[in-house]
Amino acid sequence: MKKNSKERILLIVFALVFIALSFLSPDKFLTVTNIRSMAFQLPEFGILTLAMMVPILTGGINLSLVTAATLGGVVSATVMASLYKQNWNETLIIMIAVLTSMVASVLCGIINGYVVSYIGAAAMMATLGTSTLFEGIGLYISKGNSISGFPAAFHWIGNGTVCGVPVPMIVFGLVAVVTWLLLEKTAWGQSVYMVGCNRKAASFSGLNVNRIMMKVYMYSGFLGSLAMLIMMSRYNSARVDYGSSYLMQAVAASVLGGTMITGGYGKVGGVVIAVAILQIISSGFNIFGLDRNLTTVINGVILIGVLTLNFLNEYRKSR
Repeated sequence: MKKNSKERILLIVFALVFIALSFLSPDKFLTVTNIRSMAFQLPEFGILTLAMMVPILTGGINLSLVTAATLGGVVSATVMASLYKQNWNETLIIMIAVLTSMVASVLCGIINGYVVSYIGAAAMMATLGTSTLFEGIGLYISKGNSISGFPAAFHWIGNGTVCGVPVPMIVFGLVAVVTWLLLEKTAWGQSVYMVGCNRKAASFSGLNVNRIMMKVYMYSGFLGSLAMLIMMSRYNSARVDYGSSYLMQAVAASVLGGTMITGGYGKVGGVVIAVAILQIISSGFNIFGLDRNLTTVINGVILIGVLTLNFLNEYRKSR
């Protein structure tokens, strides 16, 4: 398969789906309201998908992505609500809250990275275990309730615009660019691909695989915290189950975007297009009044279909 052919195919699929929905329902799909709605919903999903993509590039996975993000959100929301009641300066409160969320989620990433790299546990089992741990801590802190009472200025992160462009979309664009630069233009990014292709060979070539994996899960946790901050701002609250539906969708979007589930290949551009495809499909379901639960079914079918095609392609190459 030629370089970037997967991304070109995805771009064609995106164009076809967009044109089809525009033709079937131009009075609803091509409205400012619908485009604006998608622009506010897509970023949190897109950022979580990029956060999932990076571990998958190494041949691993991060099943604790959402619970680590929500734990960071719960801790951040608790601090923010407490300081707001004490009449602290709003700007300072928001800065502390953002930093707290990032630190908490990155710490979760460090735990994941340590268990996967230094202890040597399989990524799927390790992050499944830490997912339960993080969720339990989040439930203990929040008592299973929503946490609210944030400064009004905090709402701008998830609901504001700059020159008509939603702030979440700007954040997503910056995250996509930074992730692309890290993976494509840095030594660390190239080492991530090398680990995904062959971990033993990467180790024998002198790479510190454990350190690379640690940074992978730390970065995944960091991106998760950004997505959760956007969700907290949009919903004006924090809760342990926020974003739970995004976990498998993030895996599906990563694989649909061309990221090999076995590691070693994946492009940020492909993942971004895949996220856009799934978002407009979800929007189409809403427009035509279809059950939103079918979106999960469609994502499952897409994931199985792409995995099957990848398997058949690899089988054909090996013959």
